[in-house]
Amino acid sequence: MSTAQSLVTRELSAATAAATADILSAAADAYGRVDNPDLIRDAADIAKTFPAELLSACEMERGGIGFRVIAGFHLDDQAIGPTPARWKDADPHRTADWDILMLLLAHVYGKPFGWSGQQDGRLVNNIVPSRGHEREQTGASSTVLLEPHTEDAFHPGRCHYLLLGGMRNHDDTGTTLSSVREVDLEPAEFVELASATVPILPDTSYEANPAAGALPAGAASSAPVVPTLWVGEDGLCLRYDPAYTPLDTAPERYRRAYGSLSTELARNARTVSLRAGEVLVIDNDVIVHGRVPFIPRYDGTDRWLKRINVRVPGKDRPAAEEYEDGYGEDVVDPLSAHPVYSERSTSK
Repeated sequence: MSTAQSLVTRELSAATAAATADILSAAADAYGRVDNPDLIRDAADIAKTFPAELLSACEMERGGIGFRVIAGFHLDDQAIGPTPARWKDADPHRTADWDILMLLLAHVYGKPFGWSGQQDGRLVNNIVPSRGHEREQTGASSTVLLEPHTEDAFHPGRCHYLLLGGMRNHDDTGTTLSSVREVDLEPAEFVELASATVPILPDTSYEANPAAGALPAGAASSAPVVPTLWVGEDGLCLRYDPAYTPLDTAPERYRRAYGSLSTELARNARTVSLRAGEVLVIDNDVIVHGRVPFIPRYDGTDRWLKRINVRVPGKDRPAAEEYEDGYGEDVVDPLSAHPVYSERSTSK
């Protein structure tokens, strides 16, 4: 375990891990799999039965660095089966306990959700390397550096917390983390980056979105421009995804400030090797995350993560976000499975 990882890791006692495993096993026996509508309806109440030590371990420091590792959950490498070749090939029965854990932990932080155009709207996603996607800036890539970014930065309904669960990581492939609260910028650079100057476009993991990754020639100027930095209720926040930000449309002074921010985020980067049975909790308004390159084997032993998005109703973000349309990408209401972005539709 790296020094940075040990400083933010909460290791559960054997008794708490066993008690949590009993809750997950009972839920799996009762509901079968994580997408059971009855489980989705009951999940918030079940999460309240978690041991006190686990609930305490989940607490994030207000105004803090922005991430936490929760360790000590039991995961059987043989029982979960081989790493799937594609996200849609994962067997929901073999990983039911872990999927349910992700869903219940999400309810500790807020309200979990899926995306209509990503992994068929599923609440719990599978992040695995996939053939043909090795060099993309998406979770399916492998051989290139996945650049630090805010999760789903293009969308006003993006998560407040991102939870990543370690299923398999035999090679200790690192997840990179950088906190905006550790950057050192000139006052003029803060002012520049707090102005709404450039848009952020959807990434290519949104297969159903015709705007994913690019806009038609000359159309970038019609996309909504957004600030990179703002001050939230508990400190400095950011919205950052350089791979999908058309910086060539920005003034030179903005590009220089953006470059300074990127340099600072790189300078303060940490690497966490998320192992089986560990959950990484990321404050998506504070931390940008990425992944170091690795060579996939495609033999069933590659790195495999679970992912779930969480929104916190009422959590502070710039008011102008209420008027963004998210490029037509919708948040999926887990209780109805219908696309809906309730905060935007009810805020006006």
